Amino acid sequence: MNLLEGKNALVFGVANDHSIAWGIAKALHAHGAQVALSYAAPQLERRVRPLAESIQAPLVEKCDLAHDEEIEALFSKVKSLWDQVDILIHAVAFAQREDLTGRYLDTSREGFRLALDISVYTFTALARATEPLMPAGGSMLTMTYYGGQKAVPNYNVMGVAKAALEASVRYLAVDLGPQGIRVNAISAGPVRTLAAAGIPGFRRMHRAFQSIAPLRQGISIDDIGNTAAWLCSPLAAKITGEVIFVDSGYHILGLTAPQDDA
Repeated sequence: MNLLEGKNALVFGVANDHSIAWGIAKALHAHGAQVALSYAAPQLERRVRPLAESIQAPLVEKCDLAHDEEIEALFSKVKSLWDQVDILIHAVAFAQREDLTGRYLDTSREGFRLALDISVYTFTALARATEPLMPAGGSMLTMTYYGGQKAVPNYNVMGVAKAALEASVRYLAVDLGPQGIRVNAISAGPVRTLAAAGIPGFRRMHRAFQSIAPLRQGISIDDIGNTAAWLCSPLAAKITGEVIFVDSGYHILGLTAPQDDA
């Protein structure tokens, strides 16, 4: 069933074959979309380009979202490739390692600025650049995490950034709704990605997750990709401004200690 046949999708955030953005790109392609990829830094090209080739991506380009001129240059290439973009995927976040240890209270001004710029504002910047290419409507999707709603050890300034990102989803949904553009977020359970490796204690949390979550199952990038494909398809045509959890039910719990199933 090709839910996205004839659709054009632009995906930001692929770093390697373990990236959430890659899980989403694969699912969009599997459902019939043409998928263009963008990566953040030159050193990632050797990993990303073979992935792009495996899904016949018509465009794979570097774009540092911290710089407006690079966004403009990328979208010039997108406009020469496609008359319209139907799907925008933003799977981009960053915080300095020193701001993911110790107390949130000790976050530096520069660390706070950087985390909010890369993890939050870049979605707004991409939405603004994509809007003219969605004259018939479309779907914009970003990635968040439960640490934006509840305090999670060592997530610190990234939790604050994710809270701001979720607020941005709601405001963008209001701004873009009249044009038929839907804006949503997926809140995923812990997945072993390059970004997650920078969070102290992540491996311990990842190991414990399956014994705590109601479904007693871990989360894969394919699980996230399948949800993204649905959210970006006509099957989710009246859903906007939402945070959809893909976390085996973890977020519904009031007690998160491992349980004895006996």
